[in-house]
Amino acid sequence: MNEAALWRRLVAEFLGSAFLAAVVIGSGIAAQQLSPHAIGLELFENAAATAAGLFAIILMFGPVSGGHFNPVVSFVDAAFGGLSWSEAAAYLPAQVAGCVGGAIVANLMYSKAAVTISTHRRATGGHFLSEVVATLGLILVIFALARSDRSRSAPAAVGAYIGAAYFFTSSTSFANPAIAVGRMFSNTFAGIAPASVPVFVLAELVGGVLALVVIRLLYPGVTTAEASDIVFPHHGISTPPVRTTTRLP
Repeated sequence: MNEAALWRRLVAEFLGSAFLAAVVIGSGIAAQQLSPHAIGLELFENAAATAAGLFAIILMFGPVSGGHFNPVVSFVDAAFGGLSWSEAAAYLPAQVAGCVGGAIVANLMYSKAAVTISTHRRATGGHFLSEVVATLGLILVIFALARSDRSRSAPAAVGAYIGAAYFFTSSTSFANPAIAVGRMFSNTFAGIAPASVPVFVLAELVGGVLALVVIRLLYPGVTTAEASDIVFPHHGISTPPVRTTTRLP
């Protein structure tokens, strides 16, 4: 299998994570401005933009890195042999830095201070359970598609799942420790107070562990090759051949 160099994959994970945070936070700010005091409509606008944006972002960067943008996805993938543990560890700071950078860009796009620490507290038992369920479902969607050789459907499926989970979970489905950290830096509709982040991260890790167990039960035959091409097939990338012309005498 031909795979992009690690540094290229890290750049893709950084940029993809940045775009993801910018979409989540930017659409939240826009929703507040477009539909003030209409919480249901604001949530719908935020969810629709995130679902559509995630679909496009995976298509943009997935062919290079797989389009994880999520440390839980990367470490569960490592558990199945799709990534080495060292590669998953390298993905982590790229994903977190990307989400923080994307939050800053979103703030600046709406003429706000580059960094505004959120005061939106979310740490309740319901939120904890919601993040466990949201993360569990996300990982199951990804690996079910990989196991059935349908990874190319993942951009749409992941976007659809996250869009739906905005509404069926009380936490609005972060399902991603990197985005939880990034969203601390925007005191807007999509933000989360720093004191709530540890609860979300712990819940997401629990969801990832549960997903690992469930996947082994439901899909015991997951191979390293299948795991290596989640969320989006990214092996087989090759450098286009150099074309030469032959001059006739």
